[in-house]
Amino acid sequence: MKTPASAFYRNPVKFRMPTSENLVPIRLDIEIDGQRYKDAFTWNPSDPDSEVVLFAKRTVKDLKLPPAFVTQIAQSIQSHLADFRSYEGQDMYAGDKIIPIKLDLRVNHTLVKDQFLWDLNNFESDPEEFARIFCKDMAIEDPEVGPAIAFAIREQLYEIAIQSVVSARESRLSKKGRRGGEYTPVSKGGAVAVDLVKLFGPKSSVVRKRKEWDVYEPIVDLLSNEEVDALEAKEERNFR
Repeated sequence: MKTPASAFYRNPVKFRMPTSENLVPIRLDIEIDGQRYKDAFTWNPSDPDSEVVLFAKRTVKDLKLPPAFVTQIAQSIQSHLADFRSYEGQDMYAGDKIIPIKLDLRVNHTLVKDQFLWDLNNFESDPEEFARIFCKDMAIEDPEVGPAIAFAIREQLYEIAIQSVVSARESRLSKKGRRGGEYTPVSKGGAVAVDLVKLFGPKSSVVRKRKEWDVYEPIVDLLSNEEVDALEAKEERNFR
């Protein structure tokens, strides 16, 4: 049974990450005077802003980076947090929805590709726990892979949560179009959410469609040193 769009307004959900922990995914890529700093991590938006500068100073000290990186790292983190906080308090769509999550990443020598469906309305979901189980099932030994998988999931969920806010705002401004219809949030990548109950029943969370197991079976490859060097050289050229 489809849920009327009007139902979302009777029971609005305020913006937050659709996960058990409301964490902001932050990705940094900063270069100063030929030195480059790359990192990806999550941040609690409720933490005091003073923690940002302390983190930047500690990072620069630990990695022996030039002092100029302190300001750039702090400003980049604060910019991410400001973007996140700009959506707080605004309505976002909810309902029995699932969205496709795609993994295509390399961590050191490990290459991971996968696709599965994630319940956007499950605010108790845990990307870190999913990543831990994934690495265990796939016998991945590199301890850096799990956090990278969890981060990739959080980035995509964050993108779709923002789209949910934008679409809810647009719907309120227009009396035409979607009234009485079903909302389907669309990510920047063009992935359209589908009706969870219609396809899989009421108890689904993270799922793989059985008929697509052969198509979306997880792929994990271990790359040689030569392959890693070639990929890193290509990434460096693209960055330049």
